[in-house]
Amino acid sequence: MNDVIIYAVISLSLVGAAAAVVLYFIAQKFKVIEDPKIDEVEESLPAANCGGCGFPGCRGFAEALVKSANEKQSLDGFNCPVGGNDTMATAAGILGLVAEEKEPQIAVIRCSGSCENAPKKINYDGPATCAFAHSLSSGESGCPYGCLGCGDCVTACDFDAIYMDEETGLPIVKDNCVACGACVTACPRDIIELRNKGKKDRRIFVSCINQEKGGPAKKNCKVACIGCSKCFKVCPFDAITMNNNLAYIDYEKCKLCRKCVVECPTKAIHELNFPPRKEKKAPADKPAKPAPKPVAEKPAEKKEEPKAEKE
Repeated sequence: MNDVIIYAVISLSLVGAAAAVVLYFIAQKFKVIEDPKIDEVEESLPAANCGGCGFPGCRGFAEALVKSANEKQSLDGFNCPVGGNDTMATAAGILGLVAEEKEPQIAVIRCSGSCENAPKKINYDGPATCAFAHSLSSGESGCPYGCLGCGDCVTACDFDAIYMDEETGLPIVKDNCVACGACVTACPRDIIELRNKGKKDRRIFVSCINQEKGGPAKKNCKVACIGCSKCFKVCPFDAITMNNNLAYIDYEKCKLCRKCVVECPTKAIHELNFPPRKEKKAPADKPAKPAPKPVAEKPAEKKEEPKAEKE
């Protein structure tokens, strides 16, 4: 009995040793040697793992940066929205390159269908998620393009940069937004857009994505874009385009002249962080000029009749 146990132990030991040798050589054969710079670049990143860069976490982003630096000697097209230009400059310095500076961005809500502007026509009774509500109905206001108000964007944000306004029923973006794009992906109706913050944090955009014609759009929301093209006609910089009954302002071409804001008849164009407009003073009424004094007419001179010639 003891011999059987001893032979079994020896056999298992030999099998284990042989398997260990085989696994060692296999590991050496398929071993992947990582560039040590990947760890350095990863340490320079904010470790938010938000996916805003387009890669699965900061580790994946660091690997992509190092690979692009080795193969293309360029970091064009890469951006860390959380860290911004400073983080990208640090990562580029580790790789011996220069990163392209990009304008900081922020999320904007392209819908003004508040409880006041777009009154409820029905009551939604179902799971409180925008994705589910979008698949079931056009929304409580009847607008098939407007915000559903269930807060999927708030749930998706990892930076506490967005919240739902109880009074209006619409999401509000706070200043600490890092433009990671999580809320953009979460919104089933694509009403959230990333735009450049702009000079002095000033922005102008059409707060509506309704592509219906003017009548139906206005019926569901009184501040909807009705596709009248008035803003398009007054823009001196060709920053506004009209497509599917909807105006869109290109933030790269817009010079913030604000002419379109005044022209919009439904107030669908929003201007943020601008000083209040100066009211034009009505010209003071000039005192009426005194009526000219009547000029006395001179008496008409009597014409002497010619005397009759004597015969």
